[in-house]
Amino acid sequence: MRYLTAALALALSLGASWEPRVTPIAGAGRLIAPLGVDPACPAKIEIGMRSEERKPAYATMRVETDPPLTASRSMLTSYLPPGYELGAKLLVAVPPDAKEGTYGLRLRASGRTLEVPVEVMPVDRLDNGGNHALRRPVTASSQHTNANYPPCSVADGDRSSNGWAGGNGWNDATGRAWPDTVAVALGGPRQVSRVELYTLDTERYPAAIYGLRDWDVQAQVGGQWQTVAQVRGNTAGSARSDFAPVTADAVRVVALASNGANDYTRIIEVEVR
Repeated sequence: MRYLTAALALALSLGASWEPRVTPIAGAGRLIAPLGVDPACPAKIEIGMRSEERKPAYATMRVETDPPLTASRSMLTSYLPPGYELGAKLLVAVPPDAKEGTYGLRLRASGRTLEVPVEVMPVDRLDNGGNHALRRPVTASSQHTNANYPPCSVADGDRSSNGWAGGNGWNDATGRAWPDTVAVALGGPRQVSRVELYTLDTERYPAAIYGLRDWDVQAQVGGQWQTVAQVRGNTAGSARSDFAPVTADAVRVVALASNGANDYTRIIEVEVR
């Protein structure tokens, strides 16, 4: 009986130390993390792990970053069916005193490590693809406090509405009181002739019911705001406004009405070209 008990204890200890085979995955081969951005809008990347087992198992992946960078989670743990792939959003914060350079982000699971370089650089060095608003400072007339609707998210490069109320998209705090404004400083004089606005638009929250309907596009020229375009009756998830080129150091959207209940301004992204 004593030997049987010892064998059972050994089997249990071996089982407890068994680690399922999983592969760390990332949504990009590298992460660009600009310096000096609003802390409410850190750099983000999709991470995850894929089970390589033929049976269900609990798996854990550890997340590490080189200091002084910090990550929104230190691990990802989940129950994984065979062959299942789990994904999650990871936020990587860069403190204001961080030095420009390349840092490490490591995803570790089952003895495997996936290295994702994090390139920290000033906003002026970003490849903005012609979008002068990308990662520039944003100010808004108000911010809804019941969820995560930071104004800076309208210039983070993410047009998707999938992160609504979770850090991607701005919602004002003055229900049924208009106008609402959101402005993007362009980092100096820029010649601009187009603004693209992306409003809330998902299967659950379609733009025709929850999106922005009427707004003015204004450019700050010589210290004065001037209206360069107007949009009325919009029901789509995005709208493009083209206008005669002006040299402006800031652009703002003056929201006048929304669809449906005509209650709030909901903007996902503003691009200035």
